[in-house]
Amino acid sequence: MTGKFRTVFALLTAVGIVVSGCSSSATPAASSSGLKIGVVTDVGRVDDKNFNQYSYEGAQAAATALGGTVNYVVPKDASDYAGDIQGFVDKQYDVIVTVGFNLGDATIKAAKANPNIWFIAVDVAPCVDESGNPDDTFACKGDAATLLPKLIGIQFEEDQAGYLAGIVAAAISKTGTIGQLGGINNNPAVVRYMQGYELGAASYNPNIKIDSDFFSTGDTTKAYGDPVFGKTFSTQFIQQKGVDVLFQVAGSTGNGALDAACAANIYGIGVDVDEYLSYPTDDACIVTSAEKHLSSAVQQTITLISKGTAKGGIQKFDASNDGIGVSPFHNTSITIPSDVQGKLDAALAAMKAGTLTTCPTGCGTWAQ
Repeated sequence: MTGKFRTVFALLTAVGIVVSGCSSSATPAASSSGLKIGVVTDVGRVDDKNFNQYSYEGAQAAATALGGTVNYVVPKDASDYAGDIQGFVDKQYDVIVTVGFNLGDATIKAAKANPNIWFIAVDVAPCVDESGNPDDTFACKGDAATLLPKLIGIQFEEDQAGYLAGIVAAAISKTGTIGQLGGINNNPAVVRYMQGYELGAASYNPNIKIDSDFFSTGDTTKAYGDPVFGKTFSTQFIQQKGVDVLFQVAGSTGNGALDAACAANIYGIGVDVDEYLSYPTDDACIVTSAEKHLSSAVQQTITLISKGTAKGGIQKFDASNDGIGVSPFHNTSITIPSDVQGKLDAALAAMKAGTLTTCPTGCGTWAQ
């Protein structure tokens, strides 16, 4: 969701990569007596044009601006999360950034065990019990900000990004019927995206019809990690509902939805990052993506730590602090109505001013 254009990960070419055990780490991007910043990505690659890359870019930018150093490590699999975090602890890093929901529990445990180190959990709302341990029941009876005062969970106003994507969807629809598919209906972030999408679409065309569904009611693999299932499910949804634009909020399963959209010769809208760049398989039909500005969020949070003004708990990013947006219209073969950019700009300005409602009563809860 960028209102700004991201630079491609050019800095990687200037960074030597060293393989150690199960993980990969890079040499420091800057060298001085400033903050030592460590980044533990999720499994995959650091240059994935997705969460790993943009979170690391934010840490790099912070290190450069603040005169600090930064290294990263890429876990081979989930069993490496705790050990890779501990590696930075053992080397006495000042700030440890972990990327994505999958590392949430390992980050919480590390923050509890190392109260003098700052931890930044990207796209995680720390949920703890009364003792400050991870709460897998999601009762969240403990106050993470109090129990783990140096753990910051970076969160985003997904509804604002969804609203912008909804404007685009309504504008390019030729039939007046658009769709959206989420992972699971009890995931507040997914629901906020979808609720914002509905309101944004209606702001452009009050008569727009929006069909919605979810890939699963509880199976997280089906919901977020199964693109083959995602394509099959989405193909049926497109045929049954007759939508000509499809917004996906479902990770890898959602990539299957984009596959189905392209196969059906309709438009697709990506989520979280610029999927025209991160999922080029479907560039022919990807119009835009509802984005979280990961790089900006990480850089801003590290800067707060350096200034001594950071606080544990949730650090929220939205339009007011460059936290959300939509991707550029890369595909010049797709005609975007001339009034769309003006409406996007106006909506973004109203979000920044706090005068635009982008989520309904019961925001984050699916009641349809």
